[in-house]
Amino acid sequence: MGFAIMTLTEAAASRVKAIVENSGPDAKGVRVGIKKGGCAGMEYTIDLVTEPNGKDDLVERDGARVWIEPSAVLYLLGTQMGFEITTLRSGFTFTNPNQTSACGCGESVELKPADLAALAAKGNAVVPAS
Repeated sequence: MGFAIMTLTEAAASRVKAIVENSGPDAKGVRVGIKKGGCAGMEYTIDLVTEPNGKDDLVERDGARVWIEPSAVLYLLGTQMGFEITTLRSGFTFTNPNQTSACGCGESVELKPADLAALAAKGNAVVPAS
């Protein structure tokens, strides 16, 4: 039994669809990536997609489309993307088993690549969502 690189909660899918609907006819979805930065070393990136990159992996839920940059795949394996609204902020959240720490402000994280040998030992095959 395989699993997608990343999953979306119902709230995340709804928010992605709302972003696409409010971004004009060329919007297709969002792209998630990882970049170096912040006090913990890495930050998640989210960008609007108007032209999908053929090398990206695609995750879909309820009509929402999220592409994942190839350089981020090993850091995002097993991650759940959510969306929350609180009194002080609203935004996407990432429940990532590859996260080893986070900064106090919550804007950056420390990530390690997924251990593919451990995933294989558990019987989890990585199945691209494309």
